[in-house]
Amino acid sequence: MQNVFDAHEAQNYIDRINKLTPFATPIWGKMSVDQMLAHCNVTYEMVYEPQKHKAPGGLAKFILKKFVKPKVVGEKSYAKNSPTSPQFRITHPQDFILEKKRMIGFIQKTQQLGREAFDGKESFSFGKLKAGEWNNMFAKHLNHHLEQFGV
Repeated sequence: MQNVFDAHEAQNYIDRINKLTPFATPIWGKMSVDQMLAHCNVTYEMVYEPQKHKAPGGLAKFILKKFVKPKVVGEKSYAKNSPTSPQFRITHPQDFILEKKRMIGFIQKTQQLGREAFDGKESFSFGKLKAGEWNNMFAKHLNHHLEQFGV
C-alpha cells in the first residue's frame, strides 16, 4: 500500500492525476472522468469540509463500523464495479478542471498534515482511525479509480 503521507508517493498520485484528460474513458464502470474525480473528492470532503455531508445516524454508523469499515480501511484492493454508498454517487457532469484541482489540493494537504495529524482522528463514518487505516482508505480508493482510468 502506498503511503499518502510521504511526499514522493503523494507526488506519484498527482502525476497520475495529471495524466488524465477530460476525454479519458473508464476501463470499467459507469462514471465519466469528471464524475470519478468528484467521487474521490467526497472522501476528502468528509475530512476537510464535513458540513457538505450528512453524518450517519447511530444505527447507520454502527453498521458502517461493523461491516463496511474493515473493507474500506483494510489492505485488500477493491473489486472492479464494487458498490458505493449513496453519498459517493455522482450522477451529473462535473467541472473536470475544478475537480482535478481539488483532488490535487486534498492530496497535498493530507501529505503536508502528515501521519501524526491522522492518528486517532475521528472518521465521518467509522469512528477513530489509526493513521495506517486513514492511509489505506485514501490510497486504496485513489489507486482503484486511477486504475479504472488507466493511469
